Amino acid sequence: MAVLLMVLAAVLFLFSVSSALLRWNEVRYRKKGLPPGTMGWPVFGETTEFLRQGPSFMKNQRARYGNIFKSHILGCPTIVSMDPELNRYILMNEGKGLVPGYPQSMLDILGNRNIAAVHGSTHKHMRGALLALISPTMIREQLLPTIDEFMRTHLSFWDSRIIDIQQMTKEMALLSALKQIAGADSCSISQAFMPEFFKLVLGTLSLPIDLPGTCYRRGVQARKNIISMLRQLIEGRRASKLYHQDMLGRLLRTEENKYKLTDEEIIDQIITILYSGYETVSTTSMMAVKYLHDHPSVLQELRKEHLAIREKKRPEDPIDLNDLKSMCFTRAVIFETSRLATIVNGVLRKTTKEMELNRFVVPKGWRIYVYTREINYDPFLYPDPLSFNPWRWLDKSLESQKYLFIFGGGTRQCPGKELGIAEISTFLHYFVTRYRWEEVGGDSLMKFPRVEAPNGLHIRVSSH
Repeated sequence: MAVLLMVLAAVLFLFSVSSALLRWNEVRYRKKGLPPGTMGWPVFGETTEFLRQGPSFMKNQRARYGNIFKSHILGCPTIVSMDPELNRYILMNEGKGLVPGYPQSMLDILGNRNIAAVHGSTHKHMRGALLALISPTMIREQLLPTIDEFMRTHLSFWDSRIIDIQQMTKEMALLSALKQIAGADSCSISQAFMPEFFKLVLGTLSLPIDLPGTCYRRGVQARKNIISMLRQLIEGRRASKLYHQDMLGRLLRTEENKYKLTDEEIIDQIITILYSGYETVSTTSMMAVKYLHDHPSVLQELRKEHLAIREKKRPEDPIDLNDLKSMCFTRAVIFETSRLATIVNGVLRKTTKEMELNRFVVPKGWRIYVYTREINYDPFLYPDPLSFNPWRWLDKSLESQKYLFIFGGGTRQCPGKELGIAEISTFLHYFVTRYRWEEVGGDSLMKFPRVEAPNGLHIRVSSH
């Protein structure tokens, strides 16, 4: 009996402490004019619920509080906006009290000088330097030939194998980007670079808890190791004085550059290019393979488009820009994959001053999570929104509609959008013209906080 009373007392004590902590955290962030919502636990807030429940958490909060509500996620007090008009306003009006608001873990690991973190004149300068690397001329003359050569070789060894298409597209996206950045020199660092880069990616979506064994600690250490490798590469380039046509070569030739960057800025620029391209190219490629497998009529139409291109070429002829422009259905498949899988759930902004949005007051220093996921399933924009229907994108007006956020928006529209589309298109070209595939089965998919197959996505590949 005494033991039972002690257990009950302990339970009541823990309940009282928990209730007090939750209540204290709510009072701490109570301010007139704030949107309704809950703040969760001190320090951790509602991050656990946000990461575990994802879209369900967002829908539940919206059902309780409306399209705009407060929360505390990823270490920051945050206003979540699921209002399409407000989201568009925020994306189109950076500079009016709003700047990028990425979590501290992402800033620490990607670098404070990366293009996604800076704003104002610095962002304009960094964006200009990046656009010079991936201009239409650069894609036509340098990047597309590099991508074609890489994809042709990389996919040569997939025949008669069971492969994890998730792992293969991750490696493909990273190695292809490294090839574009460092040319032939990428071969010497790729094997050491790859595991460090994968740790860096995992660290960006973690709480900034600097303890042994945490994703954050591993991500920070991976960044240090990657910086060391890139510094050695830069020093080697300067010592050799050879002329290189890759991205790194162009960044280092200061006499040719309108946008001159320091070594630290160059390194952060490279890490950002690798990170942003890797996440979108690998996941979109994997999900395209998944959706094509599940929708034979789409695969048939896509294969028809690529076989028609191949028939006009000799086996050794590469894909060129004219071929890319003719891939209308391929582009539609990529857009529909990005929409339905929702590769990007939203973007973060931070207030530089107290401001009013939709009659709510947002304090200085708070984050605003522009949550764009749900707009991808709006039946008014996309009839039968849960079906995989690339044909809808053959109406080109859909690409220019004002609520299309799958590639960002405003001055933060993804600068590498067309390069990413070229990369995925080239992958699909060689994959569907060379191979057939079937799923081995039993693999599950997660859609939040990032799209992934926790145990891999295994397919059996055979010659077409």
